[in-house]
Amino acid sequence: MASNEPWLLENGSVKRLTKETRHGHGHSRTAHNKSSSSLRRKSDMSLVSKVPCSTLRNFLANLQEVILGTKLAVLFVAIPFAIAAHYFSYARPWVFSLSLLGLIPLAERVSFLTEQIAFYTGPTVGGLLNATCGNATELIIAIFALKENKIDVVKYSLLGSILSNLLLVLGTSLLCGGIANLSVEQKFDRKQADVNIALLLLGLLCHLLPLMYRSAAESTGIDELSIAKETLNLSRASCIVMLIAYFAYLIFQLWTHRHIFEGEEENEDDMDVSQEETPVIGFWSGLIWLISMTIIISLLSEYLVDTIEEASTSWGISVSFISIIVLPIVGNAAEHAGAIIFAFKNKLDITLGVALGSATQISVFVVPMSVIVAWIIGIKMDLDFNLLETGSLALTILATAFTLQDGTSHYLKGVVLLLCYFVIGASFYVQISPIEPGPHAVNMRFKTSNPGVFSV
Repeated sequence: MASNEPWLLENGSVKRLTKETRHGHGHSRTAHNKSSSSLRRKSDMSLVSKVPCSTLRNFLANLQEVILGTKLAVLFVAIPFAIAAHYFSYARPWVFSLSLLGLIPLAERVSFLTEQIAFYTGPTVGGLLNATCGNATELIIAIFALKENKIDVVKYSLLGSILSNLLLVLGTSLLCGGIANLSVEQKFDRKQADVNIALLLLGLLCHLLPLMYRSAAESTGIDELSIAKETLNLSRASCIVMLIAYFAYLIFQLWTHRHIFEGEEENEDDMDVSQEETPVIGFWSGLIWLISMTIIISLLSEYLVDTIEEASTSWGISVSFISIIVLPIVGNAAEHAGAIIFAFKNKLDITLGVALGSATQISVFVVPMSVIVAWIIGIKMDLDFNLLETGSLALTILATAFTLQDGTSHYLKGVVLLLCYFVIGASFYVQISPIEPGPHAVNMRFKTSNPGVFSV
């Protein structure tokens, strides 16, 4: 069978997908799906189709699609090495690094598997599944950090994901897209951007209120215990408000105004598009693989949380810098690369759907859900992210809103967003000193717990 024909595995046999079958799935792809698909590798099933045993044929076909069907497949090697490094008690920074590398292809494969399952569940359930699993890695890391009572790591990593999406990913996309399309004015639909910015501002308000309340209460002489209690209660109430807003956003996105978020249609390479829009594995196979991938993500996330302090000490970098800058960049590398590729192709609606959509989901879903989960397991996590963190978030959202206000783009806007990211990253790099700095350390940095003391 020719490798360029659309096909579908049915009862262990390779079956050609007809036009009627293809259209019968009723599947529409989101910006996140299209972004992730740019890193996928087309599979040649000609050899697999010759295997006589149907069970083995089905397994090999699924293995080829799930493991080898991505350009990031080489990074899967890091997963067994991370597990071996953990069980044989290798240096903790190595466990951290290998776990971080292993999460890169897993995050992309989760997106692929949720898209495959969506073919069989229909567009509505598929959309809900994509929305839920879109930032599964961040949520799983947050849950394991909460179990270890590492609240600061949770706050830093989620804040870093928002900052990286709005400044690094969007900035790089606008810069690369502007340079690649100098002769063409890049335009995008502002409706999607306006909706996401409004939700981001709501999330920012919910972060600002606990901080402002604490500052106001401290000036009135209220005891710290009462302030902490009321700040926690205000944060939990704000989280409920954000979750209500998120569910309203899902209704808006998946039902009432779905056309706004579907992105621009591709007009060229119709056969390639039709191939991308056909399922390549069965429903139960996809579900089993998705559960397996989630378990592996959970395992690697636990390794990350357990070894982040040792990595910080070994590398001489603060935990805040690793959590805010390193984790989001590496953990979401596949999705970010896809957004930049579409910016090169002058498809900014897809790029904005990835960058803004992911930032919005973290802000009004993952962050409040983390607070609710902490509440359930008895951990006191609030939305008071301190002045530097909340100020950086506020300025980031404002800079992004002003950048996208006219519905056009050029490379200079990307340069400005990237420079904002570099300045914010520098502020977190010097925020606190490395844990137990060695005797040869030469950089002087402020300690947040005592700004008046230098450490050398």
